[in-house]
Amino acid sequence: MDELDNRLLNALHRDARASLSELAELLGVTRTTVRSRLQRLKQSGEIVGFTVVTRQGVSESPVRGLMMLGIEGRGTERIRSRLAAMRQVRAVHSTNGSWDLIAEIGTDTLDELDEVLFQIRRMEGITRSETNLLLSTRKGRS
Repeated sequence: MDELDNRLLNALHRDARASLSELAELLGVTRTTVRSRLQRLKQSGEIVGFTVVTRQGVSESPVRGLMMLGIEGRGTERIRSRLAAMRQVRAVHSTNGSWDLIAEIGTDTLDELDEVLFQIRRMEGITRSETNLLLSTRKGRS
């Protein structure tokens, strides 16, 4: 992948329904170039599909947060599995830096979120945590 491929992917992240003409104008290339690049990115597996984000997808869980977790020793995989099994945990991400995992949590109420946070903090091997509530979403992707 080169810079043009990266710019094309960024444009598609912003609007996956953009026409070839719109993409060509935005990138300063021809429609044929955009078409061939898209075809190549699909064939190579770099693009595996396109999606639409609906209002329902964003508001499925009105109370959402990111919980950063510090984990003792080698318990990361065990804790990741336990988190993934919780229905309120939408995704579990590994990360770099001072946190070992980040859990995306979605609930219907603040009380339910508080209970989920309490359950997670009580898991054996979790040494510390920090949670940030997501207040609004301007753009999202699946």
